[in-house]
Amino acid sequence: MPADRFAQFTRFQDRLMHSWTSTQSMLCVGVDPDVTRMPAGYGTTPSEIERFCLEIIKATAEHACAFKPQIAYFAANRAEQALENLIGHMHELAPNATVILDAKRGDIGATAKQYAIEAFERYRADSVTLSPYMGSDSVEPYHAYPDRGLFLLCRTSNPGGNDLQFLNTEKGEPLYQTVARMATTTWNPHGQVGLVVGATYPEEIGLVRKLAGDAPLLVPGIGAQGGDLPNTVQNGLCSKGWGLLINSSRAILYAGSGADFATAAQKEAKRTQDAIQSAKGDMIENSSRRR
Repeated sequence: MPADRFAQFTRFQDRLMHSWTSTQSMLCVGVDPDVTRMPAGYGTTPSEIERFCLEIIKATAEHACAFKPQIAYFAANRAEQALENLIGHMHELAPNATVILDAKRGDIGATAKQYAIEAFERYRADSVTLSPYMGSDSVEPYHAYPDRGLFLLCRTSNPGGNDLQFLNTEKGEPLYQTVARMATTTWNPHGQVGLVVGATYPEEIGLVRKLAGDAPLLVPGIGAQGGDLPNTVQNGLCSKGWGLLINSSRAILYAGSGADFATAAQKEAKRTQDAIQSAKGDMIENSSRRR
């Protein structure tokens, strides 16, 4: 495994800004290898999962500011070593991209400390997704790695998210807004916390952006889930013109199912990157006209 290619950055926000500006992209490629959808010529063993994902990484590296491997797709198939290897390949093939380990951990104390070691020492990820349901205790152990990112579930794209995220707190606001406020202030001593907000709710992205300042937002729901890309960009950009990691998984991974699957993935990644940049350009142009 090569030395940390972001070693010069002691703060996660600086690592992430480098990813955005050096790649000129806000596309995050989700790496979720579903063994029931492997392309022709690929088996379902850990080595075949690794071989498939490596071709995806090679094909999309030039278009992505981040990669987000989902740990369950590897662990369910006894392919954790493949995941370790693939994160190493991400570091080598896309040295400016941020790697987000999508694990959604949510435990506390000594157990959370072990999950932090898993994410940042075993897998050498640049950031990890977390569930905030157990409060600040579930985030604090990760502060031992101040240069790594923590993306907390806030306003998720699944319909069932409404069950809890819209419950009113004693502050008279929905729970997801309280999470956005606390996660990016009192739970964020090193400025390393971002939020997960689904693209299927673009107006709520705007509300979260107001509460969270310039904190990074990881936005699933584009692509196969049909999220509204222009409104996501309009509502989610931070004051520096970046601030978003817009994730697409299935739409890129399974853009093709034949021997040309990697070429199809590359084309879909480029199309999505271009669409994001176009939406950003339109927003900046419209803002200039209103002045």
